[in-house]
Amino acid sequence: MGESEVSVTTSTLCFLLKWSAVLRENIIALSDSTMTATYARPRTASANFLPAISTMASSYKGHYPLNVFRQSLMMPWRPSTYYKVASVAPTMASFTNSTPGRNETKSAQIPLNRTTLLTRYTPQDWYECNQTSYSESESYRHNAERLRADTARLIQNKENITKKTQFETSKNLGERVNDIMFWKSELAHETEQMIEETNSLNEVKKRLERALAETEGPLQMSQECLYQREKRIGIDLVHDDVEKQLLKEVECIKSCQERMRRYLNKAITQLTTNRGTQHELEQDINDKNTAYRIDGKCHQLRNTSDGISYYRGIDHVDATISVPESWAKYTDNNILRSQSERAASAKLRNDIENLLNSTSNEMWNQVNNLNVSFTNRISETAEAKNKLQTHLAK
Repeated sequence: MGESEVSVTTSTLCFLLKWSAVLRENIIALSDSTMTATYARPRTASANFLPAISTMASSYKGHYPLNVFRQSLMMPWRPSTYYKVASVAPTMASFTNSTPGRNETKSAQIPLNRTTLLTRYTPQDWYECNQTSYSESESYRHNAERLRADTARLIQNKENITKKTQFETSKNLGERVNDIMFWKSELAHETEQMIEETNSLNEVKKRLERALAETEGPLQMSQECLYQREKRIGIDLVHDDVEKQLLKEVECIKSCQERMRRYLNKAITQLTTNRGTQHELEQDINDKNTAYRIDGKCHQLRNTSDGISYYRGIDHVDATISVPESWAKYTDNNILRSQSERAASAKLRNDIENLLNSTSNEMWNQVNNLNVSFTNRISETAEAKNKLQTHLAK
């Protein structure tokens, strides 16, 4: 065996060993990769296939790199491709370019269309993928239509509930406005009557005060008479009927004054109570006016009204201090209290009228009795004086 043949055999063995190692690495890499088309993922940087040995660099000139056929080897459904790849057997021509008398063998022609060469799916896969997409589209469209129908039904349901709630609220507001108007009219009527009663009681009180002040004159006169009668001398300083009537008159006037003062204090207290009750009625009327203005405006509001704003969380605020029953009872109690105080004021006014009449009659009767006693005593004194003058003349 010649030296050139030994060199070619050694080079061929090294080439075959390195080629089998590279093919094994490619098969392992392909088994770990996903079965997707090459255009759906980035291309991996290919390493130099069978790097040239420095001592035999000239033997690899013109050889096409075999990494183009990596993925084609794993396609059993493409036998033609596998056949074409497998049929490209390495020849010794590329390693014997320097041998004289040998013609250079042309390398296998590789198709330039990589998509045709490296496709992984069949028409059946493409058809099934489209059918799956159609089915998913139908399912999504059906779900969207059902969601839209449910949304429209929910909107209609909420709209009906809202309209029903608005109708009931408007009805309740209308009833509330009517209740406020009724109680407001009752309060206004009771307030007018209370004002009239207070004015009447005030007039009677003023009359009582004048009557009390007018009793001071007769009392001083009676006391002056008693004082002057103490100046009588001797046997004339007697405890006669005139002195008894004077003392009785003083006692009568003082008794009348005491009763007048007592009723005057009652009248002052009753006037204070009447004014307090009137103030409560007026305050309740003001509250009813405010409530009527607010509820009346709310009752007139519509969905198209201007100035409607949304206040977040206002429906959770409970600033009320009463319920409709306690609200009506509060106003009813105010009216009942006013009626009670008005009745007490009218009774006190009648009592004062009776007191004025009774005290006036008592004092006038005592004055008349005193005048009769004075007349009789003066007659007796004049008769005694005349008899003494007659005896003196004898």
